Amino acid sequence: MAARSYRPALDITVSRLAMSHNVKRNTTVYPSGMSYAATERFEVEPAPGGLALVQDLLNTIGVGGPVHPDLLADVDHAQRWLDAALEQWAEATGSGPPHEIVLTDRDLPRLRTLRDRLRGILEHRTPPDPPPGPAGSLRLDLTADGRIEARPEGTGIGWVVSALLGEMYEARRDDTWRRLKTCRYEKCAVAFFDRSRNNSGVWHDVRICGNAVNLRASRARRRQQA
Repeated sequence: MAARSYRPALDITVSRLAMSHNVKRNTTVYPSGMSYAATERFEVEPAPGGLALVQDLLNTIGVGGPVHPDLLADVDHAQRWLDAALEQWAEATGSGPPHEIVLTDRDLPRLRTLRDRLRGILEHRTPPDPPPGPAGSLRLDLTADGRIEARPEGTGIGWVVSALLGEMYEARRDDTWRRLKTCRYEKCAVAFFDRSRNNSGVWHDVRICGNAVNLRASRARRRQQA
């Protein structure tokens, strides 16, 4: 998809940035066909396999005001995001397309709660005694080659939550969960999959967010020395 460049480090206000690119509120493009639109709008490569669905949920957050809005803010945008993401997930995992899922206003708080809980886990800020999180159901199937596969069960938003938790379960089992991270730059927080050999990445894009943090630290040191 053609995505606008994400530049949180630039010294320019969001309103001026929007005007310079002729951006209006809630202008996320949902291309025809399969796409992880929430992740790709930040020009980030999706995680491998079904874990990209979890990453895409994490990247529905709003960043930079109207340029990158919260895709779970209303039913219309949430539905379009979900339709595209599930179609891509089904293709990536070979699961086949799920039954049509129609979101309602009552479903959005459940999705946002799961998103916030997962972001808290990745950012190591989960409270000591958190309230119960969204629950899902998985069915364990024995495949012809002797593997055990966890498949989501339920209907509507319950099935969606089950699919997301199922991918998290699989990622923890195959040790890829630790590579799903959120950008350390506090004005960004985009979720990315760390493909570095030693799993040392902390920025979704070191040229943008890494440079911004390093520049700020350098300026702080110069002020202290002045």
